Amino acid sequence: MGQTPKLHLLYSCPFCWKVRGLLEHLNVETEFIGINGLRIKKEVSFAGDWGKVPVFTDEDGEHHVDSTPLLRLIDARYNDGKMAAQGDSTRQEKWLEWADTHMSKATVPILYGTLGSALKTTTRISKIEEFDFFSKRLYAWAGFPVMWGIIARKRVKNDGRKPKELWHDLLTEFIAEHNGKPFFGGNTPDLVDFAAFGYMRSISPFVQFKQLTDHTDGMAWYKRMEASLN
Repeated sequence: MGQTPKLHLLYSCPFCWKVRGLLEHLNVETEFIGINGLRIKKEVSFAGDWGKVPVFTDEDGEHHVDSTPLLRLIDARYNDGKMAAQGDSTRQEKWLEWADTHMSKATVPILYGTLGSALKTTTRISKIEEFDFFSKRLYAWAGFPVMWGIIARKRVKNDGRKPKELWHDLLTEFIAEHNGKPFFGGNTPDLVDFAAFGYMRSISPFVQFKQLTDHTDGMAWYKRMEASLN
């Protein structure tokens, strides 16, 4: 009998939440291992040169990386590939790419769009991640709020929309593609649902999540996704 699968992650990482959500939905017994965000490359060096999270280690001890390929791997390994075969494959591939292109880039502006929000975010992250005493304070205060604030404001400027407006537009576009069904995948969620859910779920520990809660249809879908988790 093999070992219990492991997922090395950051608790604030949207890519990690994509994978964790699917594992929870499929009720795959998994050991979730938080790592120090200031030492990512060192702490996942066992997986080769990837140097990022999430890293999934299966029952045979083999390491797998990159969140969207991980969704496909987990679906194939623990769900007979049912989600990948759900609906039109071209449509699913297009919208997986859409989520990874648009929703992923929208997470930074809403969490770090101003210096104040960046400071709140990094302070919150320093409390929920697996930092040691020194790393906790370094992450929260030593330049991260300014650095991320500048990056986020640049993205906001280039896009032309406020972070809340951007997210509401994305949710409206995404929900419209459900064609009146509860999920993108129809009556049950598919890989696109879990990709989008991961990006949105990563914002939920932060006060900025309130900016999303008045998108009625988006929040209704989000709550259905939460209810689908084991």
